[in-house]
Amino acid sequence: MKKSSFLEGAMIATVAIVICKIIGLIYVIPFYSIIGDQGGALYGYAYSIYAIFLSLSTSGIPIAISKIVSEYNALEYYNTKERAYKVGLKIISLLGGFFFAILMIFATPIAHMILGNLEGGNTVSGVALVIRIISTTLLIVPVLSVTKGYLQGHNFIAPSSISNVIEQVVRVLVIVLGSFLALKVFNTSLEIAVSIAVFGATIGAVTAYLYLRKKIKKNHLHQSVPVTRAEAKITEKDIVKKIIFYALPFVMIDLINSAYGTVDTATVVSTMVKLGFNNIAETTIGVLTTWGTKLNMIIISISLGITVSLIPSIAKSNIKKDMSDVSKKINQTLQALLIICLPMTVGLSFLAQPVWVSFYSYNETSIAIFSIYIFASLSYSFYMILINTAQTLNDTKLALGTILVSFTGKVLLNIPMMYLCQKIGIAVYYGPVITTLLTQALSIIFVLVKLSTKYHIHYTSTLYNGLKIVLSTLIMIVVLKITNLFIPIDSLTRKGALLEIFIYAIVGGLTYIGLIYKSGLITDIFGINFLKNITKKIPFIKR
Repeated sequence: MKKSSFLEGAMIATVAIVICKIIGLIYVIPFYSIIGDQGGALYGYAYSIYAIFLSLSTSGIPIAISKIVSEYNALEYYNTKERAYKVGLKIISLLGGFFFAILMIFATPIAHMILGNLEGGNTVSGVALVIRIISTTLLIVPVLSVTKGYLQGHNFIAPSSISNVIEQVVRVLVIVLGSFLALKVFNTSLEIAVSIAVFGATIGAVTAYLYLRKKIKKNHLHQSVPVTRAEAKITEKDIVKKIIFYALPFVMIDLINSAYGTVDTATVVSTMVKLGFNNIAETTIGVLTTWGTKLNMIIISISLGITVSLIPSIAKSNIKKDMSDVSKKINQTLQALLIICLPMTVGLSFLAQPVWVSFYSYNETSIAIFSIYIFASLSYSFYMILINTAQTLNDTKLALGTILVSFTGKVLLNIPMMYLCQKIGIAVYYGPVITTLLTQALSIIFVLVKLSTKYHIHYTSTLYNGLKIVLSTLIMIVVLKITNLFIPIDSLTRKGALLEIFIYAIVGGLTYIGLIYKSGLITDIFGINFLKNITKKIPFIKR
């Protein structure tokens, strides 16, 4: 098992997350054709409940373990590192077991609460069954998450990333094949078919966990190491306190960010109705909370991949007080995010119509909102990278303070911004998007300034390379606009939209890659070895 450099690990994790997201988008098509609307609703009931309890049982602790393992490795506290992992496993296993028991015992009352007085369709017993089946996942996924954090703390990014793909592939195979065989071959009930489908999450997690255990055993990571004099002073109680101290801020960050999205749910429809836009109010909230968010994950997945590698890497440098390395990694992160995400975001905005038609169907309002809303994925990516960086540097005050102020700004400005848009002649549905972009942009600037003044982080290279990236992106858009004169973007069918995306992606992609290659941006940001490693994998390139 090979340790990954910071950027290499970030790219591996990013590719794995993107693959998982693509698989997650594709399997829905055959699955829903097998189980139909009623089965889809039943599946959704189970997963919505499971997601809540999974978040409660895993949020923060895997990241804390990743950070702690990285720190103890840097200090050469190898025995304490192993003890921390075992303590983390105990804590998360207890949490997972507790919430598993809650779901098993209270499945029927929860099902009653979900269905209310609904008559016809799914039954209380059916919903209770799938809730009990999905609850088994809480016995393994939390343990899997901590094990991933343990490996990431060692800078073994590839195995944890590969395990994500394994988990997703196995889960999807069980979902699709299991539901098909249950309904179409063995003619069982819909409840049984959906139960098999939701059990796919447990089987996928078990498979991924066995893969990671094999990797850990093969590389002798759990070897018995003598306790040093310094380590002997660190008690299990100290380790528990450290895990909680590191985990809680990340839990709070997750909770506040989740609440951030609910502001639109609570304000957009009611405000648009008051302003007289009843006919597009629900369309708007659908884009902002569901359909547009799914597409925005294409961009956000990249920042998630970079975060996986960033947290343990910065934690290691920080514990050594190597702030020059921290500065280097922060700048590399910002530049890597910019060089990949900026052209993708601008490109998706330019191709908003064919992208939306490909995934959904033609809707003028939805396309107009998405063309702007996609930029929120870019601001969110930088926003979360910087918040996680601040927290990894143990600056909880900066991380939580920024998020709380940003959230408060969203709450206070969302409705006034919609009124302002109407007053100055801008479409009202742009209001909540503008608020999100504004609050996140101000937060990004604030954290960048704070990191610079407090930790002496200098952004000279990021500003210089950032200007070249922006210029390359602008030239790419000019080329796409010229292309649009000859090949108009006007298809209303899925096939036509896919063809337009393919043509424009080739033209825009080749233009942008050519520009950043000629300008030296790739080697400046990723290093010369990055290109060498890529070309080694392409047999027809002469070396």
